[in-house]
Amino acid sequence: MGRALTLYDAAFKHGFARIDPERAHHLGFAGIRAAGAVLARTPVPGRPVRALGLTFPNVLGLAAGFDKLGVGYDALAGLGFGHVEIGTITALAQPGNPRPRLFRLTEDRAVVNRMGFNNDGAAAVARRLSARGGPRHGVLGINIGKSKVVPDEDQAAVESDYATSTRLLAPYADYLVVNVSSPNTPGLRNLQAVEKLAPLLTHVRRVADDARRDRRVPLLVKIAPDLADEDVTAVAEMALSLELDGIVATNTTISREGLRSSAADVEACGAGGLSGAPLRARSTEVVRRLRARVGNRTTIIGVGGISTSADARERLDAGADLLQAYTAFIYGGPTWPRAVLKGLS
Repeated sequence: MGRALTLYDAAFKHGFARIDPERAHHLGFAGIRAAGAVLARTPVPGRPVRALGLTFPNVLGLAAGFDKLGVGYDALAGLGFGHVEIGTITALAQPGNPRPRLFRLTEDRAVVNRMGFNNDGAAAVARRLSARGGPRHGVLGINIGKSKVVPDEDQAAVESDYATSTRLLAPYADYLVVNVSSPNTPGLRNLQAVEKLAPLLTHVRRVADDARRDRRVPLLVKIAPDLADEDVTAVAEMALSLELDGIVATNTTISREGLRSSAADVEACGAGGLSGAPLRARSTEVVRRLRARVGNRTTIIGVGGISTSADARERLDAGADLLQAYTAFIYGGPTWPRAVLKGLS
């Protein structure tokens, strides 16, 4: 295991780190997908976890953003992830923001992205998932967001937009996540206000129930680490009142405080959401605050800044039922999920 990590560190430093991060992502993901047949036959490590009415092969999942199009979740599960959350997917296909839009801050083991929900659209992803067929490995989450052209102040249009994605994708989801917390779609984070979020989630719940009659698809909401403490509590109270299945905490941050990278390097990244190790403390605090309010009535998926087995244990101790990661996987390589799970066990 140690040798594999060392080899990946060298490959990252002398290979991936020297090319555009978005291109490196596509190259690395293509390699994982090419090995998919082998990975799919590899036993997944860790102990099963019961949450959301589902059995997860282990506690660690891959956060949304890596497999935006639903093209390689089986291969990713083969690396050790007990669940893979694909997306974010919008009702309308959209190219995302202009490139470059993905940046590394290696001194902080962090990434800044302003991708802008680039994806094929819900109909195309639904067709892809329908054509997949056969048994699936691990649990599949589907993360949906607002199409950029839909104005956030038009509540009816927003609800219709999310409803379209829900109707098309709920039939293929083990669980569904409503993303209202990316900083890269104008106005999206405004939807985190409870007075807008509660009716949106109620509408999505109704549409999901109509779209999937064979079973109830668990519904979660993903929130930002930048919410004030009182707003985190308000979301927790809303989750209880709506009997929401879960909360994903947290998304990326717009904060740049406490970074070790030079001011020039940070400035060169520009606007966007920051993920990775710098999120650890705040994301853990948000999970702890949520758990204190919801008790054992709502599932919490802890994500943000989990880099080591110790980080994972800390997040579980704070109250998370399940974990997700993304940036540490980029820096740690394909053996990283199994290393974290081995450390946990």
